[in-house]
Amino acid sequence: MLMDFYVLSVFAFLLLGRVLATTRNTSNVDTDVSFDQFYQVTWGYDHVLSLNQGREIQLSMDKSSGSGFGSKQSYGSGFFHMRIKLPDKDSAGVVTAYYLTSNGGEHDELDFEFLGNREGKPITLQTNVFVHGYGNREQRIRLWFDPTADFHNYQILWNQRQIVFYVDDIPIRVFKNNTNVGVAYTSHAMQVQASLWDGDDWATDGGQTKTNWSHAPFVAHFQGFDINGCQTQGPGIDQNCYNSGYWWNAQKYWELDADQQNKYENVRKSYMTYDYCTDKGRYPVPPAECLYNM
Repeated sequence: MLMDFYVLSVFAFLLLGRVLATTRNTSNVDTDVSFDQFYQVTWGYDHVLSLNQGREIQLSMDKSSGSGFGSKQSYGSGFFHMRIKLPDKDSAGVVTAYYLTSNGGEHDELDFEFLGNREGKPITLQTNVFVHGYGNREQRIRLWFDPTADFHNYQILWNQRQIVFYVDDIPIRVFKNNTNVGVAYTSHAMQVQASLWDGDDWATDGGQTKTNWSHAPFVAHFQGFDINGCQTQGPGIDQNCYNSGYWWNAQKYWELDADQQNKYENVRKSYMTYDYCTDKGRYPVPPAECLYNM
């Protein structure tokens, strides 16, 4: 009898854990996780500063170098996020990036790229999606807040059904799995990366506005180093990473709900400044995925 009670108790505990795992609030950010637990510096080592006992990282860039860091592990699905405060004042030509990327030539990549500007002019957020080595899927928005004044949360949901980019829990971009109509979808394990680098040949006004090095060093701050992802070994994705036991794979995350869809449509209507899907100069016939990602 005691053994039966024990078995039932364990089952109930596991069931509760499963429910909690599939209903987690995506806005939760653990800022008490140390950088070293999941991340490591990858380049520009002398341009990286650890603050608050590793709870905050400062990347800097001057004329000699930028800097960057990346996750120690690769992932096959997950909900990834970072709290970022961008370089202030005159940051023209400066690119702050937060992204997922795989290794190899035909790589997959999901990009947040913040394109700096002259002081008083808005910073542009550009997103891009690379699948099997092919990108050219740029979308740009102007943010509804000053991203240099405080930290904001930038998030990527990635499961077998869709990829969603969020800013402070508001969806700004959706890339759905449309392999059934011939659109390629991410199939490689990816690492989380962040970097600060000089992009003045393209980032601001198409490269016409250059970096003003008299304002260097440029600094960006990062917080929130916990990772909600399915770790995987090797370049491919472990099928276990699609398991519904991971909360981000639950059915409620297969598509936007009505409230999220309304917010997404408002971003597209009110804040989008460029969409490759509507650029007839580049694509007289819009790419196939454009019909499905609205």
